[in-house]
Amino acid sequence: MKYVFFYDFPVGSLGIAEDDGAICRVFFAAENAPDGFEVAETPLIRSAAAQLAEYFDGKRRVFDLPLRPQGTQFQQSVWRALQAIPAGETRSYQEIAAAVGNPKASRAVGMANNRNPIVIIVPCHRVIGKNGALVGYGGGLRVKEHLLEMEKSPATAAATGLV
Repeated sequence: MKYVFFYDFPVGSLGIAEDDGAICRVFFAAENAPDGFEVAETPLIRSAAAQLAEYFDGKRRVFDLPLRPQGTQFQQSVWRALQAIPAGETRSYQEIAAAVGNPKASRAVGMANNRNPIVIIVPCHRVIGKNGALVGYGGGLRVKEHLLEMEKSPATAAATGLV
C-alpha cells in the first residue's frame, strides 16, 4: 500500500510518503502529492516525522529509516553520495560527480540533485556551487541556507527558527 501524510516543520509543510514499508518521498507540500497514495499516517511515516522533528530540534544528525527513492541507476548513485555528506558539511556538484566515478558529470549531478525525491533525509541541500555559492533548492535558497546554518549550529538555528 501507498500512503502519504503531511506535517508542519520550521521550513513549512512537508509530505512524507511510504510505499511498501519504505519512505519513497519527502517533499515540500507546495509540490504535487504523489498520485495513487492514500492520505494516512502509518507507523513508519510517524517515525519519519519524529526523526525530522528531532533533526529540526538539533537532536538528530543521521536518519535511520528504510528508504526507497525511485530513479535511474545514476540518480541512485548520486543520492547515495549525498547521504555520505556529514551534517554541517557541504560538497560541490563537481565533488559529487567525482565521488560517483564520473568527474565530468557535474551537470548530470545537478539534475539528479534536482530530482531527489526525499528532501532533507537525502541531503541535497548540502550540495553547493564549485565557488561556494548556494545554488538551486526545491524549497528555495532561504530554506537551503537555514538548513545549512542549522546543521553548523543546531542549538542556535533551532532556537531562532526559519523566520
